[in-house]
Amino acid sequence: MSALPEPPYYAVIFTSQRTPVDQGYGQMADRMVELAAAQPGYLGMESSRGDDGLGITVSYWRSADDIAAWRRHAEHKVARDTGRSDWYQHYTLRVARVERAYGWQRSAGAQDPQA
Repeated sequence: MSALPEPPYYAVIFTSQRTPVDQGYGQMADRMVELAAAQPGYLGMESSRGDDGLGITVSYWRSADDIAAWRRHAEHKVARDTGRSDWYQHYTLRVARVERAYGWQRSAGAQDPQA
């Protein structure tokens, strides 16, 4: 789980359904994580993929301009193009502004963090 930055910030929610084609997907996914983490405004990422190929990746960014710069990055464009041609049946991307965020951990006890 990503650390909780102080709101407001942005979440980019990428939901995708994979194809059976794997040619280089894992390497490209690892590269995108590494590259995104080096971009200005990057705050973190969480990702999960089920056995059925459905995946959700949420990346967090300080501003809409930071998201736009990431979208324009040349290697990210190659990954998107290859995703459309080879790796994905379909995907949906949503951008949301996070106004409030909080978390809870068992080690903190049963108290409601919003109480």
